[in-house]
Amino acid sequence: MKVLVINAGSSSLKYQLMDMENESVIAKGICERIGMDGSCIKHSTQSGGNFVAEEPMVDHTAAFLQVKNALLDAKHGVISSLDEVSAIGHRIVQGGALFSESVLITDEVLAGIESLIPLAPLHNPGHVQAIKASIGVFGTALPQVAVFDTAFHSTMPQKAFIYPVPYEYYEKYQIRRYGFHGTSHYYVSHMLAKALGKNIEDTKLITCHIGNGSSITAVSGGKVIDTSMGLTPLDGFMMGSRSGALDPSVVTFIAEKENISPEQMSDLLNKKSGLLGVSGVSSDDRDVCAAEEAGNPRAKLAHEILFYQIAKFIGSYYVALGGCDGIVFTAGLGENQEPLRRKVCEYIACLGVDLDVDANIKFNHVGGEITKPGSKIRVFIIPTDEELVIARDTKRIVEG
Repeated sequence: MKVLVINAGSSSLKYQLMDMENESVIAKGICERIGMDGSCIKHSTQSGGNFVAEEPMVDHTAAFLQVKNALLDAKHGVISSLDEVSAIGHRIVQGGALFSESVLITDEVLAGIESLIPLAPLHNPGHVQAIKASIGVFGTALPQVAVFDTAFHSTMPQKAFIYPVPYEYYEKYQIRRYGFHGTSHYYVSHMLAKALGKNIEDTKLITCHIGNGSSITAVSGGKVIDTSMGLTPLDGFMMGSRSGALDPSVVTFIAEKENISPEQMSDLLNKKSGLLGVSGVSSDDRDVCAAEEAGNPRAKLAHEILFYQIAKFIGSYYVALGGCDGIVFTAGLGENQEPLRRKVCEYIACLGVDLDVDANIKFNHVGGEITKPGSKIRVFIIPTDEELVIARDTKRIVEG
């Protein structure tokens, strides 16, 4: 069985074709700058075939046509017919209260995803476009599955997801904490339980997905009890260009002083804050690291804030869980930023984390345990694999 995994944004479309017999990636790629000048597709195969081609892609349908052409390409293709694709799995950021698990896409499901656009205006529109485009290119007979970032977090108790604003806004508009990166947190929590040699039902875990977008989750017995992202991916701690949680009066104060609209404030908090806003350098941590090494004090400050905030969340979730068996770092910074893990572990040493500094360096990029034997809480680097979770869910649902 071959499953095509799709992760679509407003102007991009990432894809992986997976052979579920051995869960290998046969081909993968990305369509970039959809609807803009300079759109292109980057494609690579398991056998080492690669190409980059500039192709006009006015919308997601045009992007899917490029994906189809790449998969069928005489030189770099990996299938001889679209009939070899058994199903398509779509990553959907916001499932709201409507979807607590992955589902087969129907007209009703698509309408539900569309209805949630106000809760994820930066993400769900691209997902809807991608689903419609994939149906247009691959046909209505091919099963398609929606896998929701929010689903893994649906086990949170009300005390964790209800915001202390008038309750009527929860009833009228579903204003609550939803959480995101659910497929990543699900994957690494299960991998961490395996690394600890325990059944996940017997564990208390803290999973740290640290990238350009970041979230931390408390997982008790395989179920989420709290997570840092909220109604939108803006909540939590500082990220590449997102502010994370703020005193709400900061928002109203800036809006009044600068005379800016809600839309402009949303843009400021989502795209101009975080590492970028504090450092004044970039939202890309590699650039901030280079600036800090060159002696930029604001770049150093940005990192100090980030490390401190991550440690605070871990500490709070230690309390929420009533202890902790293991902590995992994953995603771009979590897997590859050695100083980040070292500094955070220094903060949480009081909880019983005994960092192995050499292992933290040795397992950078590749994954492994970074605490010493006897550490009260064991800490691991585990590379995430959200696409595999999507493919597995798609296979499970399609096969009934």
